[in-house]
Amino acid sequence: MGLKEECREILSAHAALYVVPTPIGNLRDVTLRALDVLGQADLVLCEDTRRTRKLFARYGISRPLVSCERFSEARRIDYVLSRLEEGSRVALVSDAGTPTVSDPGSRLVRQVRNAGFPVVVLPGPSAVVTAFAASGIEGPFRFMGFAPRKKAELDAFIAGILSSIESTVFYESPRRTAATLGVLAARDPGRYVCVGREITKIHEEYIAGCAIHVLQRLSRVEVKGEVTVVVEGSSHGQASTSKSVDTAARRLVRLGVPVREVSAVLSELTGIPRNDIYRAVLAIRAEERS
Repeated sequence: MGLKEECREILSAHAALYVVPTPIGNLRDVTLRALDVLGQADLVLCEDTRRTRKLFARYGISRPLVSCERFSEARRIDYVLSRLEEGSRVALVSDAGTPTVSDPGSRLVRQVRNAGFPVVVLPGPSAVVTAFAASGIEGPFRFMGFAPRKKAELDAFIAGILSSIESTVFYESPRRTAATLGVLAARDPGRYVCVGREITKIHEEYIAGCAIHVLQRLSRVEVKGEVTVVVEGSSHGQASTSKSVDTAARRLVRLGVPVREVSAVLSELTGIPRNDIYRAVLAIRAEERS
């Protein structure tokens, strides 16, 4: 029995909810197992039927599609449970990547499992994992979904990221990426970050380095496409910030800027207490004069 036939036999034997990741950009990134599951499903739930039809057209798949986006997910649960009771194989996909990861599906998965039906999750594309792997940052890391829009909430969001010893991955709109990085860079200009956009697509790009340098590069270009941001944890970032502050302080001291002014500016930019920076700058000035 071949692999495809074996997969079909397994599918035909079980009524289940299959959570199926789809490409985040390049349609060739879909797995063979995902194509088998989608091709044999009795029903496919999707965020946007138009997006899913493009994938199906590419691979010659024709299955019934039902919209299941964020606002209709709760209404679909009873319908899905009734189809499972009939013995149907139901697949769940999102517009891109793995369903339930900042996409609809979490409530559906829980209710299906609570009702006693199996939930089969396939591995596959994920912008979170792809961007983190490209960042060059070591784990562990946490995923925070989309950055909030309101200023107070964004300030708290960034403060939490910068204080976490774990690295952080989050999504951001291309229209707001520079503004969000601006909040981060103002607090910690030396923190290492990696911004990925259009991941797996033709115009894929990663911009990595100290937050202030990444912000400068972003301010010179028009950011397009979906954006994933990776921020190094504070256990590493503090060392990066200290090095950045030391470098800036030495340059300002050599230019003859008074110690108090140097301390005030660097404290405002980094969030480090002014007295701590003041003592460090005094030591730097003494070292430079010796």
